[in-house]
Amino acid sequence: MNKNIKILFLCVPLVLASCASKKNLVKETSAATKTAVESQKTTSLISQKLAFVQKVSDTRVYADNIVADISFNLKTEGRNVTVPGSLHMRKDKVIRLQLFIPILGTEVGRLEFTPNEVLVVDRIHKEYFQADYTKLDFLKDNGLNFYSLQALFWNQLFLPGKQRVSESDLSKYSVNLDGTGNNVPVSLNNGNMKFTWDADRNTGLINKAVVNYSSTAHGKSSLVWNYGDFKNVGVKLFPATQSFTFTTTATAKKQSATVNLELDDITTKSNWDEKTVVSGKYKKVETNDVLGKLMKM
Repeated sequence: MNKNIKILFLCVPLVLASCASKKNLVKETSAATKTAVESQKTTSLISQKLAFVQKVSDTRVYADNIVADISFNLKTEGRNVTVPGSLHMRKDKVIRLQLFIPILGTEVGRLEFTPNEVLVVDRIHKEYFQADYTKLDFLKDNGLNFYSLQALFWNQLFLPGKQRVSESDLSKYSVNLDGTGNNVPVSLNNGNMKFTWDADRNTGLINKAVVNYSSTAHGKSSLVWNYGDFKNVGVKLFPATQSFTFTTTATAKKQSATVNLELDDITTKSNWDEKTVVSGKYKKVETNDVLGKLMKM
């Protein structure tokens, strides 16, 4: 056999093996590139979601005090009442709603939340209800406390059982950026509860907060809190209209109430007392039905 032909026969297997090796290398490189691209997309999406939650968190006002005159409207089955009032809030200290008789301006009722307790004062019947949060089963069983309610009034994100949301907590929220609408849902699941905040895609401002609760022991409850008419408070914006509807089957019978608040002359005044002292002439009543008590005022 010709020497050149022998060399050719010897080289052919090597060439074929080299081609196969190159094809496998191309496939492996292509797969690795695809995985890297997908990984980059996932990382990018996570970063976008985290950035959006950060934007929502950063909309909170810097002020320690919010004071405003209010128009308070309560709607329940067969009842629709509107009275003037005032709102006093001091960050991490108190949320106080006072209701007045129209024109006369005499206080008829007061609802006050502090970190340790809830106070309801009925000026007409000279009665009051006072209890810590552990006495209110719905709040106690779900880690809700003063700071959760404060976040709702202040138009902020919150985590059940925590005083404030830190930067390290932001990754705990889920965000759906897939929609095309103006609102982006930011959500959180916690035991029997699900929280959803609809935030403006461009500004990050929270337009609505929804709390849904369901359990065998305490039935179902929902809280829908809407915000609008944002006004400047310092360099940030604060909702001058707030409307919240609470519905529950956790009580003896299904109850539902809607409260509409229209804030006017919003200031950051701090020259007011943060603690209400109830007169000894008032009678203390015992009840877990805070909603029912408020509706009878």
